Amino acid sequence: MAEQEEKKEKDISEAAKTAEEAAAEAGEAAAKQDPEKQEEKPEEAVEKGSAEEEPLGEEEEDLEEAPESGEAGNRAERKAAKKQARQDKKTDALKEQIAQLEDRVKRQMAEFENFRRRTDREKQAMFETGARSVIEKILPVVDNFERGLATVPEEQKEDPFVDGMNRVYRQLLTELDNIGVKPIEAVGQEFDPSLHNAVMQVASEEYGSGVVAQELQKGYTYRDSVVRHSMVAVVE
Repeated sequence: MAEQEEKKEKDISEAAKTAEEAAAEAGEAAAKQDPEKQEEKPEEAVEKGSAEEEPLGEEEEDLEEAPESGEAGNRAERKAAKKQARQDKKTDALKEQIAQLEDRVKRQMAEFENFRRRTDREKQAMFETGARSVIEKILPVVDNFERGLATVPEEQKEDPFVDGMNRVYRQLLTELDNIGVKPIEAVGQEFDPSLHNAVMQVASEEYGSGVVAQELQKGYTYRDSVVRHSMVAVVE
């Protein structure tokens, strides 16, 4: 009897053990079939929580993007201001350079105009000097014509040779007059040291004191300047 009871108890314990194992296996199977009932690891829970965060609304997105867009706008404005400042500086430099070039051109034009005028005056002075030199050499020829014609007797003045010399003399005076050479009036004029050269004094009943009474050598002017003074005798 005792052996039968021990065997019965042993069978009951084995059956209970088997039932517990079956229940455990059934629980594991159920857990595998329902993922929501599985235990989550801490790392997986964190990842799941971050993944399951609700998306931000439009207002919240605008709030987050607003600082970035404002900063970008400020950067764009600063960049545009710097670019405009560089352009203004370059424009000012170009304007200053243009002003300097214009001033230089004006100075050069003024210098050229002064040079042209000075050159014209020098050329005119050289021409006048050359002309005066030629005239001074021609005047003695005129004097010789006058002396020669003055010695011709009255009855020989109609001689063809004398008439020819007289024509040459008048032609020479005409050409001198055309270029501006004119004789200085002396006899009967008040003595003028800028035109007359007094070489002697004479007594005269016809002219008063200080008046030219006699012309010893004719004087000439060229364009209102004296080429040769008249050599005269003045009344005492």
